[in-house]
Amino acid sequence: MPQLNPNPWFLILLFSWIVFLTILPNKVMSHLFNNDPTLKSTEKPKPNPWNWPWL
Repeated sequence: MPQLNPNPWFLILLFSWIVFLTILPNKVMSHLFNNDPTLKSTEKPKPNPWNWPWL
C-alpha cells in the first residue's frame, strides 16, 4: 500500500512546515496595525448629553 510508505510524503510535510514556520511568520508580523492598544490618558472623558429635538 503506498499510504504506508512515508518516504516521499514525509519530506513534503517537513519542507512545508519549514516554509510555514520560517517565512510566513515574518510576512505576518511585518504588517503594521493601526489601532494602538495603549491608552493615551487615564482620565475618563465626560459624556455629552444627547439633545433630543423631537421631545
